[in-house]
Amino acid sequence: MEEQKLNFSITPEVASGEYVNLAVVTHSSSEFVMDFLSMLPGYKDPNVRSRVIMTPENAKKLLMALQNNVTKYEQQFGRININTPSSSAPMSFGGGEA
Repeated sequence: MEEQKLNFSITPEVASGEYVNLAVVTHSSSEFVMDFLSMLPGYKDPNVRSRVIMTPENAKKLLMALQNNVTKYEQQFGRININTPSSSAPMSFGGGEA
């Protein structure tokens, strides 16, 4: 598969990004909903920082792109260990209706 090059613009506000350490993923028959949250010490509830809604096909393409990039990252920097204190906030991958 040939890699496509995209030309796109990004505003300064979006370019600065959002820090998240928790994700909740749900789905219906027609879409995947991914809520990205920030859970900070001293706060009772995490705040949703962003919500992304995708078709199942695009969600699978995202999964493949993430796997490809994690593989490249680990080849360059070493294995990512997900059982460390810094990764104590869980990722939630709930199924069912969004």
